[in-house]
Amino acid sequence: MAMNIKDIESLIKKKIPDAKVVIKDLVGDNNHFSAEITSKEFNGKTRLEQHKMVYNSLSEELKEELHALSIKTMEEK
Repeated sequence: MAMNIKDIESLIKKKIPDAKVVIKDLVGDNNHFSAEITSKEFNGKTRLEQHKMVYNSLSEELKEELHALSIKTMEEK
């Protein structure tokens, strides 16, 4: 079962409530997405730690429903 943009955004915001999230369906198949996430919770964390926070919010979905997700994280000043 494919995911939609709102599902992904909702799951990320559930774990990172202040996140500003922009999701794009890269090829129109509800399986290949890019995500830009900005959050104060990323401040002072390495890029790897930031990405782990996002992956952790989607861990179950990445196993079964979400095929590919490109992530760009940014600290919010």
